[in-house]
Amino acid sequence: MISPKQRIHNHLALLYGEDSAPIIESALWDRINAFNQRYSTPPVEKDADSSRFSEKDALLITYGNQFQQPGQTPLQTLASFLEHNLREAFNGVHILPFFPFTSDDGFSVVDYREVNPQFGSWEDIAQIGCGFRLMFDAVINHISSQSAWYQSYLRQEPPFDQYFIEVDPNEDLSKVFRPRALPLLTRAETSNGTRFVWSTFSEDQLDLNYANPKVMLEILDLLLFYVERGASLIRLDAIAYLWKEIGTSCIHLPKTHEAVKLMRAVLDAASPQTLIITETNVPHKENISYFGQAIAGSHRSDEAQLVYQFPLAPLLLHTFRVGDASILRDWAASLQPPYPSTTFFNFTASHDGIGVMPARGLIDKDDLEALVQQTIHHGGQVSYKSNEDGSKSVYELNTTWYDAINPPAQADTRLGVSRFLASQTVMLSLAGVPGVYVHSLFGSRNCHTCVQESGRARSINRQVFQMADLRALLANPSRTQTQVFRDYCRLLRIRRQQTAFHPNASQEILQNLPAQVFGLLRVDAATQGTILCLVNCSSNEIDLELETLPDAAGWQDLIGGLVIETGTTPIFLHIDAYQSMWLKAD
Repeated sequence: MISPKQRIHNHLALLYGEDSAPIIESALWDRINAFNQRYSTPPVEKDADSSRFSEKDALLITYGNQFQQPGQTPLQTLASFLEHNLREAFNGVHILPFFPFTSDDGFSVVDYREVNPQFGSWEDIAQIGCGFRLMFDAVINHISSQSAWYQSYLRQEPPFDQYFIEVDPNEDLSKVFRPRALPLLTRAETSNGTRFVWSTFSEDQLDLNYANPKVMLEILDLLLFYVERGASLIRLDAIAYLWKEIGTSCIHLPKTHEAVKLMRAVLDAASPQTLIITETNVPHKENISYFGQAIAGSHRSDEAQLVYQFPLAPLLLHTFRVGDASILRDWAASLQPPYPSTTFFNFTASHDGIGVMPARGLIDKDDLEALVQQTIHHGGQVSYKSNEDGSKSVYELNTTWYDAINPPAQADTRLGVSRFLASQTVMLSLAGVPGVYVHSLFGSRNCHTCVQESGRARSINRQVFQMADLRALLANPSRTQTQVFRDYCRLLRIRRQQTAFHPNASQEILQNLPAQVFGLLRVDAATQGTILCLVNCSSNEIDLELETLPDAAGWQDLIGGLVIETGTTPIFLHIDAYQSMWLKAD
């Protein structure tokens, strides 16, 4: 198998040329060796790919200041809530950018190596890491306009005078893919005159120049710093836009993939237990390209070990809107991580909202528009992107998942809770590692005052919790949020006890079911653990006749408790509206 050292050389040569590669490589190994002297990497078994994930893996996605209480830093309050309320439901937490920032709720980073003092300290992060796997954000496509790097650029101080991408505003940039309906270039008044610099997302988020190997070395050293600080997983934010070449779309470029391969090779060399997860809110084919290719002489991939499963959210929303799982079923049947060392990161809600781009080609134009109208009718908002022809199209639905899926008149009913939990059960049943955004855990509603205060549509699902108010809420069993929290945590507790939910356990989508029912069979080859997952995605009661099932002495529904004592087929089931079943084979 080709070594990480050789892979590092090859990727540097492809990025910067054979002549420059040895010089950059030498500087990089100085950094890796310094890291090795400071940090003792835990031993990793020779063939440990299958043990890097398990059925116990589930990550809570939350902001560092999500939970607040007088007398504690928000990160301390988060640590306490995780330990006392979620220990049996989650084994990991993705703390969204917890660094000093100037905009975009953390994604415009001022200093990559500091914890926002309003959130807490590195000691607080370490405390959370004592009990949970940590996912850190590497927000490395861009940096804040108030960062020391950019301020040094404005003063034209070396080496920072080459850290950003200067572009003549007369250049034809029409082919550049635009995720925002904002100008691509930002005017910069430097000590050497007016310049225009690349800013994919906003004028406060200036893109870094990876064509400059000094920038690459800074970022690779940063990834090693995150490992030292406890990162078990590193999320590469907006990674698809990393490399720029005028005259192209500047998304998914070959050198972007080479950059990710280089990051992976560096971590494989210095800290092979640390995993990369890529965040690419794009159609499925482009999304899974970030798994990369097989490493020569190995069954492992050379890019991310996990990729976000972006099509799942819009497909689920469509499924529950029409009460028909046919499209979801066909799509899920096509899924297969290309390597045993990789898996999907399954999620429905996120801090951003629900991206619709990944659903293009899977859901027709009219159905996508119906999702937009449903979101608006349910109190949500819509974000747009700019197209090459100057027009705009829908990029993202801004809403909590609970309000996205529930009609306003049913949101506070038991039916609304069941509909929401059914959608989450589909996500939890699929092969992969589940990620649960904190507001889904509580069935949070759209925060319109948050939008008014910030002026940003994305704030609609970013409301922070005051712990006194949250405790009072969860103490009331009649509240919808309490019911969601209780039942969601129960699903997570059940799931982590079943080897059939190992991310790499086999998955068979059942096609011979009524259109309203999404069903799949999960089987763990090692233990022969078998679970039949059935979810009624409609408001109608359904009678099922199941004929072709694995041999079993009987079945037990882990969610509802139903016991079927005979293993003979056919099996007859009655499923209520939005009911979910996890039938375990005896």
